[in-house]
Amino acid sequence: MEKYLIALDLDGTILYDFDSLSETLCEFMHKLQDLGHKIVIATGRPFRSSKFIYERFGLDTPIINYNGGLITHPNDKNFKCVNYTVDKEDIIDIFENNIDHIRNAFSEVFDSIYLYREEKEIEPLLHVEGSTDLIVGNLRDTLKSNTNGFIIIGKQGRGKIMKEYIDHKYKGKIKCRIWNISGEFDSILEIFTPESNKGQALEYVANYLGFDREQIIAIGDGHNDIEMIQYAKVGVCVRNAHPDLIKVADIVLDYTSSENAVYRFLSKYLTNNEK
Repeated sequence: MEKYLIALDLDGTILYDFDSLSETLCEFMHKLQDLGHKIVIATGRPFRSSKFIYERFGLDTPIINYNGGLITHPNDKNFKCVNYTVDKEDIIDIFENNIDHIRNAFSEVFDSIYLYREEKEIEPLLHVEGSTDLIVGNLRDTLKSNTNGFIIIGKQGRGKIMKEYIDHKYKGKIKCRIWNISGEFDSILEIFTPESNKGQALEYVANYLGFDREQIIAIGDGHNDIEMIQYAKVGVCVRNAHPDLIKVADIVLDYTSSENAVYRFLSKYLTNNEK
């Protein structure tokens, strides 16, 4: 039987809210590993908010966090960590020169959070539980080292203004994407390094685990999954995925995360390929 490396995004792919995980999927992930397949998590989340999934799946592989900006191995102290960061002075410049457009913002260094100001409405974005530190204040005063990630919660309708500033001043050095959210939080920006992408990270993990591209299945839902889907031999997206991801996916599923799309697909696909 062919053994696969299966890369899974979290939010919108196997999670349909911040922490809901199908018990059926958990049991299935254990079964797949017993059969010799390997599972790797590839997420934009920090480690602190993806650790519980890693543990419930019983994984023994590296984990990809911050969309490929950080690759660690929770069970192997000798694993060569990958850690791409954005220069703290650039973060501070972006923050200070766009302050009139910013509702709130936070930066992350591993599992420490540097938050501009306390605000109950954005708490779900912070994943505070498991953080090693939560420091509140102006980033000029608090941020002392380069950062894995920087999230700006802009005032409504201000996202494009800030993105234009970043794209113009930091072209080639820093990348920026606006999250696909409507309503009150329509201007959330994610700032990251050009090296941070899930495709490059998946290649690194595949080489470490001894898999080639012909043995890789990747499943996602967002714009940040494009490189990962393109790198894998079999690139899969859920039904309600980002339009740009649907364009490059080999397979578009008939189900969403809330309908257990990943379990439905893998149980059928892997069974068919056993024959």
